[in-house]
Amino acid sequence: MINKRLLIKNLLAHNDENSFYDKKRFISIGEKEGKAKFLKHVCALANSNPKNNSYIVIGVEDADNTIVGVDFFDDSKIQNLVNAYLDNPPLIAYENIPFPHLPEGKVVGLVTITSNGRVCSLRKNIWKYYGGSVFFREGSISLPKVFDIELKDINSDKVATLEQHARNNIELTLDGVIDFINHKHPDLTSNYKVFKEQFVVCWAGNTKKVKDQTYYSRVDIELINEQVKLFYSALDEVSIHYNDDTFNILEYVQLGLGKNQKYYQLEEVTIRFFENGKYKITSNLLFEPPQYDRKSLYHLYNSTNALLQKLSNKITLNSSEKKDLEHLPDTLLICYLNGFEEAKDQMEKARPVLKAYDKNIYLELKEALRIIRKVKYN
Repeated sequence: MINKRLLIKNLLAHNDENSFYDKKRFISIGEKEGKAKFLKHVCALANSNPKNNSYIVIGVEDADNTIVGVDFFDDSKIQNLVNAYLDNPPLIAYENIPFPHLPEGKVVGLVTITSNGRVCSLRKNIWKYYGGSVFFREGSISLPKVFDIELKDINSDKVATLEQHARNNIELTLDGVIDFINHKHPDLTSNYKVFKEQFVVCWAGNTKKVKDQTYYSRVDIELINEQVKLFYSALDEVSIHYNDDTFNILEYVQLGLGKNQKYYQLEEVTIRFFENGKYKITSNLLFEPPQYDRKSLYHLYNSTNALLQKLSNKITLNSSEKKDLEHLPDTLLICYLNGFEEAKDQMEKARPVLKAYDKNIYLELKEALRIIRKVKYN
């Protein structure tokens, strides 16, 4: 099993950006330009490494390799995005890797790209890149190629050595469990479970019992062996179930207009462990968004936009408007889920305004955008 934190350290310490490794301060796949650039790099790395893994490390300063981190990113549908835009798409995994010095909620993103051995190309136009384009890595740059297109295996030995140096051991695993329970979450209820005598999953959160069911909030779940953060949320609630073979996370989201809030099942993630030292993560979106009368929503949508306009113009809000502002993320999310496509653009515009005004409302907005991302790429 590869310790992903060690792997990142080895990539940063011993390699400049090259034909099997790229680094980014952040990615922005919610915007057309950011999505296009990300797909270009995935395509180029897959074509330049037909027989080994290639990597993108996210949350690192380009100039000096300082690890600054990015927000936890749980877009389990990122493979669907790659499948939609690339022919012969590679397998792709986005993992959240915690580092001790980063603030709570910040991680380093690790994208692992595994080619299927065939030439990968853009399936359709996106941004300034044309459908049919083929990209390769030339040193640290992803460039289009229109002739002499041939997949060559030049990095397998280098990557195999790099991954071997990042293999786990018992000491690292035990240190990881103790650190998770005693240092990261001393104020929360913590648990661990060993699967197949090899994998250790730790989870922590505030617990509450409803009938015979236990729910967790402020949840953090990590696969200790590989230093991978499987789930993190300061807001949502989850239920956890496990047996000797699987670990199951069922995520709920609280949603509604005004004070009429209700919990909805959002997504079920199942991790299945095998005797051969491998595991597989599958996710199933369960979300059925609430439906409302369109005329009522149209009125709410206009009121919300007017409220944002006031906030942008630094006009003082009265007590009633401040209450409405607390429900703004939910209102815009419900509008989007009921056919108001432009509501997502309003949410993006509201990000800097709400970040400066109220951190808690800003976090709620980020959660709402995360739900849209899950629904969209499903």
